[in-house]
Amino acid sequence: MLIWAIVVLVVAAAVALRAGRAWFTYRGSRVVMCPENRQPAGVALDVGHAVSHAMGHSVDFSHWKGGQLRLASCSRWPERAGCGQACLSQIQAAPEDCLVRNILSRWYEGKACVWCGRPFDEVQWDVRKPALLGPDGVSVAWSTIPPEHLQETLASASPVCFACHMATTLVRERPELAIQRTMPPVKRADK
Repeated sequence: MLIWAIVVLVVAAAVALRAGRAWFTYRGSRVVMCPENRQPAGVALDVGHAVSHAMGHSVDFSHWKGGQLRLASCSRWPERAGCGQACLSQIQAAPEDCLVRNILSRWYEGKACVWCGRPFDEVQWDVRKPALLGPDGVSVAWSTIPPEHLQETLASASPVCFACHMATTLVRERPELAIQRTMPPVKRADK
């Protein structure tokens, strides 16, 4: 009986691992070029559908054909909701390259905050998300930018760290809560 329990636990762990890997692979907003109009489109995969199909396969896009992957949303819907979803071939060919998070990570790489000069070593996507400074001089969270406009926004934006974005947002949106102080001159010990 103990052996069966161990076998069941091992199989359950393998299934959970495969489901988790599939979920991490297929989740997230993506930017693809719409085959119909050759313009960027923001899409998201139907993760639940992808995970259920991945349970019988390795978590790899190469084996997926036709109906195993499908879109959950597209920036061109509902007008073009009946499309053939030909853009899925771009996701199959380069699943990591079209993820918004990866596009942004590559964009921040090697840059520093335009206001404080702090370099972006590794972007902390879960806690301290960096922002973008638009041509209008206002910093915005990248999550407010529709994926289909991401590339054109990045072409004219500057990077802003989380701390600077939060501080300027507070001053802009709630000036009554912000106190701006001038620092007294520093007294040097040698005088």
